[in-house]
Amino acid sequence: MEKGLDWDKPTQEKFERLIEKMPFVLRGMAKQKVGAKAHAIAQASNHLQISEKDMVDAFFAETPFGFQGLMKNDLIEMNIDYTKYGYPK
Repeated sequence: MEKGLDWDKPTQEKFERLIEKMPFVLRGMAKQKVGAKAHAIAQASNHLQISEKDMVDAFFAETPFGFQGLMKNDLIEMNIDYTKYGYPK
């Protein structure tokens, strides 16, 4: 993950748990790509920390469309309401 911008602590815990739900072979790549994207989104928005919205935006940006249904299920299991960030159910 990128350095220089801290994660909101609860968001970082959710991020780690979401990554753990992924198939083992994809975890390293997903952690790097989604983490870097969340960092870039937060930085572009001039946020002081990576927020839950930044993380959700990054997951949607980096997850191929065919796998977004599974990702949405994981977000729901984590009690993350991605619809409040503008994504459809």
